[in-house]
Amino acid sequence: MDIKTIKGVGEKTASILGRLSIYTAEDLIHLYPRDYDVYEKPVLVKDITKEDEGRTVAIDGVIASGVQLYRAGHFSVVSVILRDMDGNGIKANWFNMPYLKAKLIRGQRFVFRGYLSAKNGQRVLEQPALWKPADYMEQVGVYHPKYPLTKGISNAQMTRLVKAALSMCDAELAEDPIPLWIRRRYQLAEYNFAVRSVHFPRSQEEFLQAHRRLIFEEFFLFILSVSRLKDSKGRRANTHVIADSDWEEKLIASLPYELTSAQKRALREIEADMSGASLMNRLVQGDVGSGKTIVAAAALVNAAAAGFQAAIMAPTEVLARQEYNTIREILSKAEIPVRTGLLTGSLTPKNKREAQEKISDGTTQIVCGTQALIQDKITFKNLGLVVTDEQHRFGVEQRKTLPGKGNDPHVLVMSATPIPRTLALILYGDLDISVIDELPAGRKRILNAVVSREDRPKIERFLIGKIQDGRQAYVICPMVEENPEIDAENVTDYSRELQKKLGSSVKVGMLNGRMKPDEKNSIMESFARGDIDVLVSTTVVEVGVNVPNATVMIVEDANRFGLAQLHQLRGRVGRGSEQSYCVFVTNDKSPAAMKRLDVLTHTDDGFKIAEEDLKLRGPGEFFGDRQSGEFAFAAGDIFADSDILKEAAQAAEEIRRQDPELERDENAPLKRKLSEFTQEQLSKIGL
Repeated sequence: MDIKTIKGVGEKTASILGRLSIYTAEDLIHLYPRDYDVYEKPVLVKDITKEDEGRTVAIDGVIASGVQLYRAGHFSVVSVILRDMDGNGIKANWFNMPYLKAKLIRGQRFVFRGYLSAKNGQRVLEQPALWKPADYMEQVGVYHPKYPLTKGISNAQMTRLVKAALSMCDAELAEDPIPLWIRRRYQLAEYNFAVRSVHFPRSQEEFLQAHRRLIFEEFFLFILSVSRLKDSKGRRANTHVIADSDWEEKLIASLPYELTSAQKRALREIEADMSGASLMNRLVQGDVGSGKTIVAAAALVNAAAAGFQAAIMAPTEVLARQEYNTIREILSKAEIPVRTGLLTGSLTPKNKREAQEKISDGTTQIVCGTQALIQDKITFKNLGLVVTDEQHRFGVEQRKTLPGKGNDPHVLVMSATPIPRTLALILYGDLDISVIDELPAGRKRILNAVVSREDRPKIERFLIGKIQDGRQAYVICPMVEENPEIDAENVTDYSRELQKKLGSSVKVGMLNGRMKPDEKNSIMESFARGDIDVLVSTTVVEVGVNVPNATVMIVEDANRFGLAQLHQLRGRVGRGSEQSYCVFVTNDKSPAAMKRLDVLTHTDDGFKIAEEDLKLRGPGEFFGDRQSGEFAFAAGDIFADSDILKEAAQAAEEIRRQDPELERDENAPLKRKLSEFTQEQLSKIGL
């Protein structure tokens, strides 16, 4: 049903919802809450602990002062003093709500529920909602969904729309795609109950039942889809026999270091595939800085030596250009006469036309590029190998298109996200897997520290010292702009303030995901050239250009990121011969948060970090913030929900053994759902 069939949704609202990929009522009911706001009983000021700072609390009290109205930066602030039922006081602030001044009358009693911040040793209740005490107590224990939002729609509006969509989708919810015997064996809730309860659970137990069912279903459908993809490919005959060559030996001999045993093992597996009876379809999974590019370069060179063309596709122009320059430099040092080319969207029309012609007539033997490689007008003369770098950043159609430019070329995909092997074997069911789990010899270990915001003056002095030594630095913030309701650093204000502190002799740059691609590329290239000393950025640099001179990484509000993502960010430094440093700044000093971050100070092994993160987070967490990386499932998380993932894999294997074509009547709903999932959802997950 079209989204505009919901009462109150016109063209404007439909356009806003479209930014969240919501076009139908069915899309809306599958927009699961990212978290829940569970109202708790009011607390006394004296009972507030350090662990409550940075969280939402409720205080039953009276307004004990007159109202102050003043400006703070871009915001107007309304401020009063509250006193709880024991007479203890606390300050409350509201941002950009001057109209509240008339409502905040001394002596009136409310339950004030808001974010508890601690600044300069003083606790402040920020942006609290006001409730009559009796009305508030009716809300205690109720789960209020918090949805992913976009500009132009509030959480209250989204909640009303979801309720309306649920009432319209009775027919869809009545059909359960998971067969009854699987639901019984794995103790899964019924579909209708799960979808309704995940939006509006009446208890934690009800939420957990619904959550587990939806996670299982998503993993189950995903694994079945990947298995079918593998079946459809089968083992195709190798029409591009590529053996290891003298050029590969020259390339490896010219390197200023010896390959690690893990690199050698991965290269042997690739060589065996490309020279064997069947086409290669392999994933190389390697930690940040593990040397995947050299392994890929050797495979590319072998393809060229065998008389075939080879292509490597990167998700950004900065990465594509970096790979192009790296491969050219490697080939030049080894004196290997392979003609390389670059094809990106920003090339001038003349240069682009020349690059396309050289690819088409076979002059270019190895081509590096972005999505420009998969445009309709691009043709290859004899494409024998396709390498996709950071493959999770491309949708399924993009990944299919480049191999489609050749007649069954070998396919090699690369990933830097550390996933425990047991999970990788399930998730990459259509690929053979090579793991590079060693770092090159001689690379210095990054020195790490976890500190609080109070230590920022020391951090800034350290940063200035490194810049004076000629080094560069990254600073990562979780937000692009200030939000008065969220206590987190933002790129816009942080870069402005840092520039003031460091002075005009230091160049501070700013980068975020909202910028246009050309602007982002320009800033990253300026940083790579050394024109920018400190780059303040969001996580857009997680996969970025190689800057050996960048030796300092500061991550603000590190508690807001997953450990795997922090490890990926840390991988931007430590890429040269100089000692590198990573400082994780946190505003959550609770024992649990500190224990999590402390993992990063004890190991640089991404696979161990992934395993530890899995243990610390545990299954069944609320939706919350996701790990950044390979898989963007709507309900599940491959780390926190790994036990469910394994169960779903068992169920998928059993149903494939019993009814591989899903021809039984009991599997008809599953067959319909699987077809829909395969067509509409796999591209969102990136396969």
